[in-house]
Amino acid sequence: MVWRTLGTSNFSNCPNGSIQWIWDVFGECAQDGWDEASVGLGLISIVCFAASTFPQYIKACKTGNMDQALSLWFLLGWIGGDSCNLIGSFLADQLPLQTYTAVYYVLADLMMLTLYFHYKFKNRPSPLSAPINSVLLFILGTVCVTPLLSIADPVAVPREGFRGRTLLSVEPSNKPFTKKEVIGFVIGSISSVLYLLSRLPQIRTNFLRQSTQGISYSLFALVMLGNTLYGLSVLLKNPEVGQSEGSYLLHHLPWLVGSLGVLLLDTIISIQFLVYRSHSTVAAPEREPLLPS
Repeated sequence: MVWRTLGTSNFSNCPNGSIQWIWDVFGECAQDGWDEASVGLGLISIVCFAASTFPQYIKACKTGNMDQALSLWFLLGWIGGDSCNLIGSFLADQLPLQTYTAVYYVLADLMMLTLYFHYKFKNRPSPLSAPINSVLLFILGTVCVTPLLSIADPVAVPREGFRGRTLLSVEPSNKPFTKKEVIGFVIGSISSVLYLLSRLPQIRTNFLRQSTQGISYSLFALVMLGNTLYGLSVLLKNPEVGQSEGSYLLHHLPWLVGSLGVLLLDTIISIQFLVYRSHSTVAAPEREPLLPS
């Protein structure tokens, strides 16, 4: 991906003007208050997603049972969805901010996966621990270096007109999907499916354990908030000039379905937190106190 130059001539392509910093950072026309609210909610959702993993890091260090609390398939599904998002950002030539955000998500997932295997091999020593940790560190370094190599080309490509910040934004007309957009649509759909499937093993793990100990609820609470704000940001955004609302929603359908579906499944996990917390609260008084000798 290459950096795009945003000149005043391109800025004039915004039909009703725009806030300058929104155009400079996102290359997006904020034509009215709805567009500004969309950008604001989108930024807050990014912060929520970025901060969601930190409470789980802390929880894992405190409890040391992350390998029992979290499902491996949950982590693999999550990293698979974020990886598809990263691939899509490169294929769709997104702005640097979106690409680096996608890179951060993958790095956070790899850190979570590393912690999982760290405690798994710590609790159950295995000769495979060193090779697996080495592979994870190699992947971590590769993800860090790849974006830097991708922008090494100093040649800047002029920006031709206005394009939105989302993967499937189209030029100002109701054009059919291009081959590139079809690829992006497919990758977005796969990403949404992976996000949805990742929750099912975790729900099953919580059910079999009849407990959510070792899991930070803040992880799911922040993701729920992020998905809610992301969905609102997409719905509040005005379509491109000459693009109908139906066409706009169609191009964003995979991400909307993924966000709403994950929100529903995370709500089920939230209910599990409430139910199993009450179970532990009820079970606690049943222990007989030790009699003094």
